[in-house]
Amino acid sequence: MNSRVKVFGHSLHQMLIVFPLGLLATAVIFDAIALATGSGLWHDVSYWMIAAGTVGGLLAAPPGLIDWLEIPSGTRAKAVGMWHGLGNVVVLALFAGSWYLRWTADRMAPPAAALALSFGGVALAVVTAWLGGELVARLGVGVDPGANLNAPNSLSARPATDRTGRLPATGM
Repeated sequence: MNSRVKVFGHSLHQMLIVFPLGLLATAVIFDAIALATGSGLWHDVSYWMIAAGTVGGLLAAPPGLIDWLEIPSGTRAKAVGMWHGLGNVVVLALFAGSWYLRWTADRMAPPAAALALSFGGVALAVVTAWLGGELVARLGVGVDPGANLNAPNSLSARPATDRTGRLPATGM
């Protein structure tokens, strides 16, 4: 199934998710460093990474929802996509809660509840990221139906396969 929201021939959702995933996971790593070293500076950095990661997650969600709506009902991909999306809504809610608790307290010394929410959020994000990988790598969601090892560049305006289903000539 091909993605419905693309930029230069590639799924926008797949391009955008790397930012919130990386920012939120790194925020938790920085919180762990702060706990290990006693330096509140790392908690402050984590605060800003959570803010940016949450915004990034909100930007990545609409293209993912649009792609999910195009998956045929009754398929395994539709169910996996539902759990992926709903799980990520919970992930963003956990991190938004962590951010709010940090915002209302001393950012250099966040309350334990803020840390628990972000640590729980990253644990759930590992599961939802795996589900996203299952959608793309195993179920082919967001992948050009003619994808192959010798497909032409997506900017070439040539299909990945010719009309007969054969690979196009590559000149190699």
